[in-house]
Amino acid sequence: MNVRDRLDGGRAVVAARDADSQPDTAEIRRLAEAAGFDVVGEVTQRRREDRRYDLGEGKAGELAAVVADADAGAVAFDGALTPGQYADLLDLLPSGTALVDRYRLVLELFAAGASDPAATTQARLATLRYDLPRVRRASDESLLNAATEKGSPVLDVERRIDALENRLAELTDAAAERRRRRRAGGFDLVALAGYTNAGKSTLLRRLADDLRVDDGDGDGATGHDDLTESAATADRLFETLETTTRRATVDGRPVLLTDTVGLVADLPHDLVRSFSATLDEIAAGDAVLAVVDASADRATLRRRLETTVGVLAADATGPVIPVVNKVDRLTEAERAAAVETVEDALAGSDMDDRPDVEIRDPIPVSALTGDGVESLRAALLDALPGETVAFRVPNTGETQALLSWLHDRGDPEVRYDGDAVAVRFSGRPDVVAEAERRAADLRGE
Repeated sequence: MNVRDRLDGGRAVVAARDADSQPDTAEIRRLAEAAGFDVVGEVTQRRREDRRYDLGEGKAGELAAVVADADAGAVAFDGALTPGQYADLLDLLPSGTALVDRYRLVLELFAAGASDPAATTQARLATLRYDLPRVRRASDESLLNAATEKGSPVLDVERRIDALENRLAELTDAAAERRRRRRAGGFDLVALAGYTNAGKSTLLRRLADDLRVDDGDGDGATGHDDLTESAATADRLFETLETTTRRATVDGRPVLLTDTVGLVADLPHDLVRSFSATLDEIAAGDAVLAVVDASADRATLRRRLETTVGVLAADATGPVIPVVNKVDRLTEAERAAAVETVEDALAGSDMDDRPDVEIRDPIPVSALTGDGVESLRAALLDALPGETVAFRVPNTGETQALLSWLHDRGDPEVRYDGDAVAVRFSGRPDVVAEAERRAADLRGE
């Protein structure tokens, strides 16, 4: 099934199984609804996994009956079905029923919403990698063994994967070169990471120089033709499907903020890694803002934070600042409890295996109202790599060119003293080093 063909509607039943507790179907329902389905029923089961259907055989039969009674055309399964489980469960369902598990549903949502080349390529590639073992399972083994290279559906998928991998490598190289140029221009790179719908895009608007929370139209006057002129926000899953970069100023320092694709729970690591543009931005960030929705119940907050930390533990290199967002929805006691939950979850998280990555104290904010944002700015400034230099140079035309260069890369303190100019400048270590070199040249050293 191609979910994109059904985004405008279709009746669906959701199914979920959990070995330890009664399954919560809230998120699989939201995923299905985001894909355009009308959820008309559900079947859940608490038991260990059945090797044939995932659900127990009796519960799988019940699912088939519920689908038939509800006149549903699809089943959205909250979990990962193996190729064999997928085929066997599909055979059990009424003829013509579409079956999509959680992973494929997420992939199709990404593919439907992707528009820039990197996101589109990644979505196609991840979908083909997911489909390949199922194509192998569906192929007749004897025919597959005898197939010519031209006629094998498996080989066709493998060829398409190879082509997309080559294309993605080209796009990744271009993105890496763009980041190198931005750093050379004095910009700090900051990634916003977090669970889908945590409020990353609203926070981007709050921090950016040329976006307002209540107005998505930027003036585009950034000097970077790849910086989008708006940043979408909405209270639904996967509103942001591409990385969106905007310029911000933090105490005079120019910063580029990148809002990355929202994360979801229970996706296999290799599937998450398929979206390498998001992971590359996280890995390349001088700091990462790990945004969580403080208004979620404590169990959900912990689970979503663990999902976010799982990605950061593998990819982040700069300091990580947990941002406890949406505190405007909470009382003071609830706000304190949310911060405590985040601190407890981080203390026992996978980040313990990354002693090279520094986890800063959580910052409670409301991106919507601006509450706590100044504290976040201060914490971000403290986390960014920086050095300070003071020097004196002769007051010449070349010095004015140097001052212009410094103003483009920060907020220098300048004092004119007769024939000399005293300068104090703070910024990225590499920019400070270049400033010192240029000042030495002006002094003839």
